[in-house]
Amino acid sequence: MKIKTVMTLLALGASAFIVNAQDAGGPPPAGGGPGGGGPGHRPPPLPLITALDTNHDGVISADEIANAPAALKTLDKNSDGQLTSDEYLPSCPGQSGDSANGKHRPPPSPVINALDANQDGVISADEIANASAALLTLDKNGDGQLTRDEFCPPPPPMQNGGPANGDHPAPPDGVPAGPPPEE
Repeated sequence: MKIKTVMTLLALGASAFIVNAQDAGGPPPAGGGPGGGGPGHRPPPLPLITALDTNHDGVISADEIANAPAALKTLDKNSDGQLTSDEYLPSCPGQSGDSANGKHRPPPSPVINALDANQDGVISADEIANASAALLTLDKNGDGQLTRDEFCPPPPPMQNGGPANGDHPAPPDGVPAGPPPEE
């Protein structure tokens, strides 16, 4: 009788351990999950954001905005005084140099659009010097800092009747949540 009781307790304990060891909904594992991608996959952060958000708290504070020109200069790998896309965008596996074919590059970021005033794909020395003022144009609520909702690109476009990544983004301000009205 004791052996049955001990075996039952061991089985219950092992089951509890396995249940507790399952994913609690945190960030996806490296590679996007068991299939190496899919709904939980997130692209790497832009080197621009990593350089600007020096304390890595997800907010570009007023001090970090003020220090933006110096932070951006740290990305200038060839020390030519300007930033090209292969310096300010994440590197992509299987690619070398600036992506001529445009594949596997993230969509333009509001930060890149603000910093690259003439939209030529190069953040020039003058644009780097003006980085603090350019970043403040993204400050929607005027609090002097940038939160993710101010500096992250909008959600990806809908594909096949739903979001491309499986997420269900909140509707824009003023648009009611729920299914679309019937026609």
